[in-house]
Amino acid sequence: MSANSPAAVVVLAAGGGTRMKSNRLPKVLHEVCGRSLVGHAVAAAEELTPEQLVVVIGHMREKVAEHLVAHHPGARAVVQAEQNGTGHAVRTALETLAADGIELDGTVIVTTGDAPLLTGGTLRALADAHAGQGNGVTVLTAVVPEPFGYGRILRDEADGAVAAIVEEKDASDAQRAIDEINSGVFAFDAKLLVGALAEVTTDNAQGEEYLTDTLEILRRAGHRVGAVVAADYRDILGINDRVQLAHARRLLNDRLLERAMRAGVTVVDPATTWFDVQVSYEPDAVVLPNTQLQGATHLGEGSEVGPNSTLKDTRIGAGARVSNTTADGAEVGELATAGPYAYLRPGARLARKAKVGTYVEVKNSELGEGAKVPHLSYIGDATIGEGTNVGAASVTVNYDGVNKHRTVIGAHCRTGSDNMFIAPVTIGDGAYTAAGSVITNDVPAGGLGVGRAQQRNIAGWVERKRPGTTSAQAAAAASEPAAEVPAEG
Repeated sequence: MSANSPAAVVVLAAGGGTRMKSNRLPKVLHEVCGRSLVGHAVAAAEELTPEQLVVVIGHMREKVAEHLVAHHPGARAVVQAEQNGTGHAVRTALETLAADGIELDGTVIVTTGDAPLLTGGTLRALADAHAGQGNGVTVLTAVVPEPFGYGRILRDEADGAVAAIVEEKDASDAQRAIDEINSGVFAFDAKLLVGALAEVTTDNAQGEEYLTDTLEILRRAGHRVGAVVAADYRDILGINDRVQLAHARRLLNDRLLERAMRAGVTVVDPATTWFDVQVSYEPDAVVLPNTQLQGATHLGEGSEVGPNSTLKDTRIGAGARVSNTTADGAEVGELATAGPYAYLRPGARLARKAKVGTYVEVKNSELGEGAKVPHLSYIGDATIGEGTNVGAASVTVNYDGVNKHRTVIGAHCRTGSDNMFIAPVTIGDGAYTAAGSVITNDVPAGGLGVGRAQQRNIAGWVERKRPGTTSAQAAAAASEPAAEVPAEG
């Protein structure tokens, strides 16, 4: 832990989010740029390396707890069985820690689980200002172009401290003109917070314990209530419905693309390009229009992806080219190519200068250096050696209805078009297979595998079996002797 690390960060994520109109997911598990809303809140909090990181959960708590274990195991879930207000949520978190013998001493940051644009840098600025100014509590505020609906910050004219937070419905006309608003994110002195929460009542229209009541309690006790204005007002934007979810996704995506471009990535059309937060890249990568990079996708130096490509958890090597391709859990090596219209499924690995061409699907297979599968093929559960060329319309028949089997094609092989490789089968180094073959047995190194029936032609079959058809008429016309052309002169 850093010497300036807060004693705790408490993320409030218990609400139902009814305006999301979702029966399947709690609000905080809806995703923005590859991470859940609560995941963004936890990731920002983790940048502060707090001694304790607590997420208060309630609505659909089993799903949220399961998500935290899977994606953020360092966060501790605390259940607020009944949602009795933000003050009650924070009190529940602190009482749970205290029951485990954890007494907090220092700064406690309280943040929300539905503000995906809030950054660790903004939280750090809040924590530093709180400690530097010696406040009892410090409010994160923002100056917004449209403050309607938010609580307004009233400041003391003498020292700039927060005198009060007035909600929209209670504000005068003059107060409604104030454009500095409350974000719902606070920094508290831990011991003062515990004492103030003990004084919070439910004497209000909702019958709930409001965390904001602690500000007045601490102010009356003579403690300063400070404020820090977020550098970017959009940091504090919360999500209440799917319209706001889409708006946040656009804003965060713009931030991610700007970061990539400033790091040396060319994004040809930012309006049609989407990045997840885990995407990484090296200089001189190029992203063409209508491309989505998801999960932990990585772009190597000088690589080019797109247009019209969706890559998830996929590594693209330096100088590689991927066009009109869908890839999931794949690896495209240095100077390799994929597409157009390729499908790289999990476990597809293309070595240096390998090629997967048009309408080719690859699953759980390795292509050696310079190996090529140019056209109309399915390669599943296979190993293809360096320099090998697989003919068009080839299939590794890997599934027998119960188990998967592997095909091994050696180095510098030439397999014919329209081959079926009935796995398990091995084609030795330097071997050939004839076009149209069904290969059921191993082919030795340097051998030629032929697995097709002897062709025979049945003369006159169409005219006998399909009389009156256009085919029969064409056949009859072709059978007539050519008319003699009289000699000139």
